[in-house]
Amino acid sequence: MKTGTSEKGLETLIMRHLTGVDGLSAPSSIAWHDNAPEAGGNGWFAGSPESYDREFAVDTDQLFAFLQVTQPEEYEKLGLGDYRDRKNIARQKVLARLQGEISRRGTIDVLRHGIKHGALGFDLFCGTPSPENKNAVERHAANRFSITRQLAYSREETKRALDLCAFINGLPVM
Repeated sequence: MKTGTSEKGLETLIMRHLTGVDGLSAPSSIAWHDNAPEAGGNGWFAGSPESYDREFAVDTDQLFAFLQVTQPEEYEKLGLGDYRDRKNIARQKVLARLQGEISRRGTIDVLRHGIKHGALGFDLFCGTPSPENKNAVERHAANRFSITRQLAYSREETKRALDLCAFINGLPVM
């Protein structure tokens, strides 16, 4: 497969290797109940720049898909309705809490130990399980590793973008 030696070519190679797609066109939808990426690759999801919330620095599609699949009862108690509605107060509160915890403790600690939101507690990463624990194996498989191409990150200058950004369950890590 010929991609050239340009920066764009390298980005395409990385995206195709991880996700099976070039990452230039947005995925049609998030696979909420099926952890298998839609196009193959090496188990990564191709993220969409449109699902990245610049205000809270999180990929909301990946985050809420992970929460709904791994913790459906707690997710329902959030009462989010349409999490894509940026004016949704419940959504704003959850994301503000997450942002506050990341600012205070750091992304890695939040991934390791989760967050509390009122009376609810949320795991934000499911660690490596012992093979005999079937439930833990299923939860670990539900982790969502994603990579987004040309991610506009700045709230002030919309033309500033990262070539590639890697996420774990919607939280940017690289």
